[in-house]
Amino acid sequence: MAAGGAVLALAAVLALAAWLWRRRRVAAGGAGRVCVAVLGDLGRSPRMQYHALSLARHGRDVALLGYLQSRPHGDVLRSGRIRLVPVTDLWGLRVGPKLFQYVVKVVVQAVQLLYVMLKIDQPSYILLQNPPGLPAIAVAWLACRFWRSKLIIDWHNYGYSVMSLSHGRNHPLVQIAKWYEKLFGRLSDYNLCVTNAMKEDLWVNCNIKAVTLYDKPAAYFKETPLELQHHLYMKLAEDYEPFKPRYVTESVSGSGEKSAFTEVDGSNGQVKKRRARPALLISSTSWTEDEDFSVLLKALEGYEQYINEGVKLPPLVCVITGKGPLKDYYNGLINKLHFKHIQICTPWLEAEDYPLLLGSADLGVCLHKSSSGLDLPMKVVDMFGCCLPVCAIHFECLHELVKHNENGLIFRDSDELAAQLKMLFLEFPTLEGKLHSFRRSLHACKQLRWDESWDQTVLPLLGQNE
Repeated sequence: MAAGGAVLALAAVLALAAWLWRRRRVAAGGAGRVCVAVLGDLGRSPRMQYHALSLARHGRDVALLGYLQSRPHGDVLRSGRIRLVPVTDLWGLRVGPKLFQYVVKVVVQAVQLLYVMLKIDQPSYILLQNPPGLPAIAVAWLACRFWRSKLIIDWHNYGYSVMSLSHGRNHPLVQIAKWYEKLFGRLSDYNLCVTNAMKEDLWVNCNIKAVTLYDKPAAYFKETPLELQHHLYMKLAEDYEPFKPRYVTESVSGSGEKSAFTEVDGSNGQVKKRRARPALLISSTSWTEDEDFSVLLKALEGYEQYINEGVKLPPLVCVITGKGPLKDYYNGLINKLHFKHIQICTPWLEAEDYPLLLGSADLGVCLHKSSSGLDLPMKVVDMFGCCLPVCAIHFECLHELVKHNENGLIFRDSDELAAQLKMLFLEFPTLEGKLHSFRRSLHACKQLRWDESWDQTVLPLLGQNE
């Protein structure tokens, strides 16, 4: 009850503040300007960066607002129409009960965010990512009332369902967040969402009408040419042992440089794949509760056991990219494993290197389990953009993206994943079988890219002169 009262009191105070500010002055203009906002790390918010780039491409001036913890993509930094607006990440009060700490953090975040949103040039629209939506949705709505702007919420998931992973569905904070999300979500002018399942749920359970804008890969997610692969491997080998040449038994013409996967032929300078190269498996994560990487680690133990039993499988390099709160925990588990045929590394890649590595890999693995069962993993979208086959863990609406036995495989537990790895990598690289057929299917599907999808779905919502 205390938390609920605090939220209502906060809303009343902010509404009064906005009303007083608006009586003091009403700014003119706003045409052609959009605020794209996320109460999170901009460098790890690719969809919001894509929104900003699409708006800039159509001549809009964009204030891209969020935490500047990780470097955004170079296209964002180079755009003359996108201005980064930093928001300071608050770590919260460290004294008192946790509920009290959380309420104080939300109140301070709300004041801070409203201050930043009222300092920017007047926008025609505020395009806000949810989650996180507490307190961002209420603050963005107040800012829109002040600026006489329109609010667009891009629903990636439900914030309360993410909170329930650590607190449980019946926790008071989760129930308050659910009530808040439904109440303030209805105050938006337009809504986007990531799946048709979420579109239906928003309408049935929240009375919110949304348009589905599926995640689509940006143009730079594509297969990586062999020369670029080699350059990337050599760069990563400077910091990560698995990219250094480990198996050097095959003969090499001349003395060209080598990575674990590629080599330069000293006689003609051509880059080629090494015959005894390991298979490259990649996964990416935010290291949160909705991805259980123990499933992958147990599957790798099964893969190692297959090799020990004499199955003709290649050594494996497993790269897990990303940042997040559980990274240290899983690195601790990884360090306890003692594989002979598998190497694991957990780098944080530069924004430009991530698509290059996806375009160089042999297989992607996705452990994302939607907290709501209504969102889709963007990492799989990016992998498909690179024509990279995927093994993904099952959840309710995954079929909207991954077609089992067509563009990838769906598994339910570590044993099933281990069996799929065995089937896909049997006698690799001389016999690619199913991997090759999945790549052919991805080549043939000719999926829309982000720019085309955005132009068809979002651009019509934006008035030509607003």
